[in-house]
Amino acid sequence: MGMKGKLLIIGFGPGSFEHITKRAKEAIEESDVVIGYNTYVDLISGLLTGQKIVRTGMTEEVSRAQEAVRQAEAGKKVAVISSGDAGVYGMAGLVYEVLIEKGWTEATGVEVEVIPGISAINSCSSLLGAPVMHDACTISLSDHLTPWEIIAKRIEAAGAADFVIALYNPRSGRRTRQIVEAQRILLKYRSPDTPVGIVKSAYRDREQVVITTLEQMLDHEIGMLTTVIIGNSATFLYDEKMITPRGYQRKYTLTAEEQALKPHQRLKPEAEPWALPQFEEEAPRAADIRSAVNIQPAAEMRPAAGMRPAAADTQPAAHVHSAASKPSAYELAMEALLLVQGSRGVEVNHSPVTNPLFGQQSIFEVAVSPGVANKRFTPGQMMLMAELAGESGEIEYTPHHQIILRVPTTEPKQITARLQAEGLLLAPIGDVVQLKACDFCNGEKDESIPYAEELYQRLNGRSAPKELRIGFNGCGMTCYGAVKEDIGIVYRRGKFDLFLGAKTVGRNAHSGQPVAEGIEPEELVETVERIVNRYISDGFPNERFHKYFKRVKQVEGFEHREVPVLVIDNAVCGD
Repeated sequence: MGMKGKLLIIGFGPGSFEHITKRAKEAIEESDVVIGYNTYVDLISGLLTGQKIVRTGMTEEVSRAQEAVRQAEAGKKVAVISSGDAGVYGMAGLVYEVLIEKGWTEATGVEVEVIPGISAINSCSSLLGAPVMHDACTISLSDHLTPWEIIAKRIEAAGAADFVIALYNPRSGRRTRQIVEAQRILLKYRSPDTPVGIVKSAYRDREQVVITTLEQMLDHEIGMLTTVIIGNSATFLYDEKMITPRGYQRKYTLTAEEQALKPHQRLKPEAEPWALPQFEEEAPRAADIRSAVNIQPAAEMRPAAGMRPAAADTQPAAHVHSAASKPSAYELAMEALLLVQGSRGVEVNHSPVTNPLFGQQSIFEVAVSPGVANKRFTPGQMMLMAELAGESGEIEYTPHHQIILRVPTTEPKQITARLQAEGLLLAPIGDVVQLKACDFCNGEKDESIPYAEELYQRLNGRSAPKELRIGFNGCGMTCYGAVKEDIGIVYRRGKFDLFLGAKTVGRNAHSGQPVAEGIEPEELVETVERIVNRYISDGFPNERFHKYFKRVKQVEGFEHREVPVLVIDNAVCGD
């Protein structure tokens, strides 16, 4: 029987050697193989002593985890490295998931050791002062793996609960709206003057620390190497430091050497009137509170499918205690219940209560087009979209020749019925299959339109590992850029040419590879559908089609070929 391997899942902290734990250094040094993201391998290069190195790019976490498990099962000691802490948005959970899929158990499988590191919330906070002295949470704004609707709910909840918030992955080159939406949500619960710390590359060579406000935070550089720490309602600035008091000033006099309350007095109920009563009978029962204020529960509202939460209603919450006197614990409890119940649709004294802290409205999002081949909206269609969006909705034109309509509504079926009645095509957005066809020279070159329409009916809107774009051109001019999409289809001389795996961004951007010429029209739809089905079934989550094609080498008989690397020489200036 072969020697058992071992997985060392290492968090190496912010990246500076003095902040890497002794155990993390030892684990890297004793490993046979080191697997990590390119940047992370570079950061710990000074600790490497001849180990085999497996580097991968961004979004290749699944392949890293799979390779680590494979190497460990072959008897190697494998170091899987993450910056910060490996269990906080790092590789620990994913490695365990891959192991579980293979039936791993601790008793019979490879040994696993998770080695903790300093997370970004800790390293960045130390540079800012003491912003997380009280309850805090971390929220990643990356919606590559987590639906934005869930992230928005978490921001709402953290804002309403007055948490200090550390925002991870706040912005990238393609994700720019998320940090803007986060600011918008939090401004409903926090003062515009709330202190905000923006830390880039903490404890690395290019470290940058900025202290600003919630209102002005977007005026500063924020990227993938940035952590944004947003204070709570008590956070203040002093001498360019963010401080969040824990509450000692409620019970202690911080300028006095001798405290008014002796140690034996400090934990008594009268010294902590804000605390939860210790005995159940001290607290008013929910039924008593309902009876006292005549609360009648209404049906709880839930967002319909395809809906997302939007801005909360801003009507003032009902208060049940008198402003002329200090509220009792009983009155505070009733007010808290009103706030919570107001978000669920209740009546207080037969009047509806709307809660600004918890109430949410739903937004229905849908892609709208006038047709597969038709690119012309009628005035009536445009007027209908404007009417449905209203003052609080949105109409967004995208670079992919789509109009995204966002409508505040709890009745999406009524919206879709009106749009469809006006002759508009509707499609979901996100990680779905999307077909973009040319206008076929305003319909004059119409021979291939039926095939484009059949592909749209069969494939458009299907869930995929990542958004999958199919480009369809009606002639060899390809003026709509079909060859620049994940799957490109070009109608030429009565038959179809097929292109696969275009990459549209980056220094190595390239068009799709021509994999077939002269596909018979009756074979086209089935051929493309097989390719899409294979990608949907075999693609990793968040894996773009060009990466999938490169990884598997062959899709439905079509071979992948490496794209030649373009070498760009620096320009020579002068004589």
